Amino acid sequence: MFNTAILLAAGRGERFKSRTAKPLIKLSNRPAIAYSLKALNGHPKIKEIIVVVNRLNCSGILRQIRKYKFSKVNKVVIGGKRRQDSLGSALKVLDKRAQIVLIHDAARPFLNRKVITDCLNEARRSGAAVAGVPVKATIKQAIGLKVKKTLDRSDLWEIQTPQVFRKDLILKAYNKFVRTDVTDDASLVEKMGRTVKIVSGSYFNIKITTPEDLVLAEAIAAKINDI
Repeated sequence: MFNTAILLAAGRGERFKSRTAKPLIKLSNRPAIAYSLKALNGHPKIKEIIVVVNRLNCSGILRQIRKYKFSKVNKVVIGGKRRQDSLGSALKVLDKRAQIVLIHDAARPFLNRKVITDCLNEARRSGAAVAGVPVKATIKQAIGLKVKKTLDRSDLWEIQTPQVFRKDLILKAYNKFVRTDVTDDASLVEKMGRTVKIVSGSYFNIKITTPEDLVLAEAIAAKINDI
């Protein structure tokens, strides 16, 4: 089966407050984007990788792709203002042979092979799969700063990437809801009334959003195998 991976690295990272683009921030002396690219490039079931960049970080990311010889990266495209705009840039250049599409955020460096495999297998069976972990914290719903209720966390999952879909399903969902603002790709599929299955992710699969996240990211990077 021909599996394509899309790595989204076009975000501006406005909350990160750094002159260095998030994908190029060094973690244990390696750029963040190199970690997820290593996992995708080294996975035997991934046939091609499409990297979505912005005009400011494009040259820097291209240098890292060449430096680490990520041979499965065969397309680098410019993304848009919204997540789905960036996704659309990648969907337009999918290999015709692609059957399964895996979408991952470059801001989540610590992707591992098992999560990739499990998501690919579930998407092949059911059509749509997302990585996620059970919520640990107590979550309260509030209006303003007034607590309305405490949510039952036994039913709550923190959804991560990768998010993996049959090509025909994600293309149909994207084309139908491209003008709708969403925070993840699975939301497009959910809006079609399709079931999305959750696959066990990893608590190490953190998203680097603010400078504080770098503390934990550095600790994780120090523990994993060197590139």
